[in-house]
Amino acid sequence: MLLTRPADGVPPVVETPAALRAAADALAAGTGPVAVDTERASGYRYSQRAYLVQLRREGAGTALVDPVALDGRLEPLVTALDGTEWVLHAASQDLPCLAELDLRPSRLFDTELAGRLAGFERVSLGALVERVLGYQLEKGHSAVDWSRRPLPEDWLVYAALDVELLISLREAMHAELQRQGKLDWALEEFEAVRTTEPPAPRAEPWRRTSGIHRVRSPRQLAAVRSLWEARDAVARDRDLAPSRVLPDSAIVQAAQVSPKTEAELVALPVFGGRQQRRRASTWLQALRAARRLPADELPAPASANDGPPPTNRWADRDPDAAARLSAARTALSEIAERNTLPTENLLLPDLVRRTCWSPPENRDVESVAALLRAKGAREWQISLTADALSRALRTESADPRM
Repeated sequence: MLLTRPADGVPPVVETPAALRAAADALAAGTGPVAVDTERASGYRYSQRAYLVQLRREGAGTALVDPVALDGRLEPLVTALDGTEWVLHAASQDLPCLAELDLRPSRLFDTELAGRLAGFERVSLGALVERVLGYQLEKGHSAVDWSRRPLPEDWLVYAALDVELLISLREAMHAELQRQGKLDWALEEFEAVRTTEPPAPRAEPWRRTSGIHRVRSPRQLAAVRSLWEARDAVARDRDLAPSRVLPDSAIVQAAQVSPKTEAELVALPVFGGRQQRRRASTWLQALRAARRLPADELPAPASANDGPPPTNRWADRDPDAAARLSAARTALSEIAERNTLPTENLLLPDLVRRTCWSPPENRDVESVAALLRAKGAREWQISLTADALSRALRTESADPRM
């Protein structure tokens, strides 16, 4: 059945302190868990702030809260939600922008993660709702500019539908996980998501520029860095997504060509547009700064990496490590298949690689379990994998060179 409208209609957007207090009172008087979702303006704005917060609770209905109109001051909502269980889909995407509003769950149920642990192949909200509840959601506005005001009616319908069935989905997935004997695993995972600190900023974020692999020399890399930093400053100042200020492809091309005059710059694709002509002096200044750098200040060809090398080089650099990784992957794949789990949810691939490259001195089960625990693995993961991983770490290469 296609669901095109919320059962109770679309509520008015909460955009005044009085309306916020009324919505908070209604939510506080409701019962059971609270469905929560947010809408951001990724691809349009520099910030990842929430431009709309959707909430729904039994007995309270749905609330659509505009944190921008309220200047981010949602104290009544913070109080109303204190101590409640939140239901989110792919919670790690929403929790950071909710934390900016001082909204943090006391308990969490993540329906997307529940679907993964249940072994479902498709775990989008629409796919789960259709499979588990038999409804199809009206979709189509996930990638729109949610910073736009006023928000169109059909966008608000979409936003309200995102929390319309979330509590029912939570109940169904809770029962499914219990049936499969995975509920305790899921509760550990939900708590890990709830309590995980946001990652530290990347040391050299400019190295993620798309197409940077085509840039060869340190001088050209310096130009990429300089242009990236100039673009980032403009994007932050204007609260625009960096790609809307200058695409990565233009940065890479300018670094390769290294234009020295405005005429040379605007002759390049993208830079000849009206918007880029207005910023030509900014881009030329960035390129000049890169050209003037002394050799000892040029960036290294590759970023510093505290992890193991790419796995396609292991056989040459450390055949025993390659043999350990192969054995570990085979063993973990078998465990995941037996338990109907994605292998990446059984144990993080990066943790497996690091453990196989630099195993503990003692490779018994207890030592391996201690290492996994120290690296953030959950107890259910350790209980399933420590023994098999311990055996894999004792694998040696059959390479005749060793």
